[in-house]
Amino acid sequence: MKEEQREKMTLTMESRSRNEAFARAVVAAFVARLDPTMEELEDIRTAVSEAVTNAVVHGYRDSEGEIRLSAEIEGNALKLEIQDWGVGIADVEKAMEPLFTTCPEGERSGMGFSFMEAFMDNLTVHSAPGEGTTVYMEKKIGLGDGNGNG
Repeated sequence: MKEEQREKMTLTMESRSRNEAFARAVVAAFVARLDPTMEELEDIRTAVSEAVTNAVVHGYRDSEGEIRLSAEIEGNALKLEIQDWGVGIADVEKAMEPLFTTCPEGERSGMGFSFMEAFMDNLTVHSAPGEGTTVYMEKKIGLGDGNGNG
């Protein structure tokens, strides 16, 4: 039996929309060591995109700040934490409802948390007004060889 892997990385970036693609690429490269399927990789990339975009668009609104992305591999699980120190969310439960958005004028669909929840195995959001938001996500990566053979 192979030794259980445990690795961590942290990335701090400015809250600019161009960093969403950067965050996707960094997490994809980090999780590659688990040999995810293309579907697993796309699920992770989409969830990271949604979380970082939420921090940029909703967390900081018309201001700028920092976003911290932490990733950890433990065994076959990828654990992600995306944190901002922006405006925060007064009602997390309401914000997580499909189609709810605080920026309807920005042509936002209100599906960010729904996508994160659909593509990841676990999603938890902690937030408070004036303190920012932290999104925790986890995804177990299949233990097969990528061809459905486990």
